[in-house]
Amino acid sequence: MKLIGSRTSPYVRKVCIVLAEKKIDCDFEVQSPWDAGTTVPDFNPLGKVPVLILDDSTVLFDSRVIVEYIDSIAPNNKLMPDSNRERAETKCWCALADGICDAAAAIFVEKKRPAAQQSEEWVARQKEKILRSLKYMSNLLGAENKWCNGTHYSLADVATGCALGYLVFRFSEIAWGEDYPNLAQLYDRLMKREAFAATLPPADA
Repeated sequence: MKLIGSRTSPYVRKVCIVLAEKKIDCDFEVQSPWDAGTTVPDFNPLGKVPVLILDDSTVLFDSRVIVEYIDSIAPNNKLMPDSNRERAETKCWCALADGICDAAAAIFVEKKRPAAQQSEEWVARQKEKILRSLKYMSNLLGAENKWCNGTHYSLADVATGCALGYLVFRFSEIAWGEDYPNLAQLYDRLMKREAFAATLPPADA
């Protein structure tokens, strides 16, 4: 298999973490959809990463599709629960986490535009999505749960950790760790896992 993506993308990081947790070897081709001459649109018409190319040349895209596929092909270290209820709850965590990343990425791209063309209203709307989602996550996690799903590590934790990590990487001014100590404790717990520590985005990116 070959994974195409950027090391700064939280969606790509999520896939890399799942591959590491499942102990699956995969070639990694570094590409950003924003680079001149990128081939990403040749594989994903939406022009987004990650893209996973299987050994039979089948192409998968969208991080949620990819991580569920990876989890399904190896029985070890199961990350997606079998129970329908818990599975749905895990997917809600993943949707929240990806929503935070979507809003944060939208702000990051907007801030790259010339100052005169930037929309403060647009940025404020995206930031409000992030803040609401962080509060919701904190309430959902509660004070006693070790992991998002309670007692066991799952895809919900992987997605949430990548979202929180992206805020640390790009938006250090959002003091979510101070506002929500339970999320900070979860993030610290996740960063002790080799898969998380090994996939931190480059500090100079």
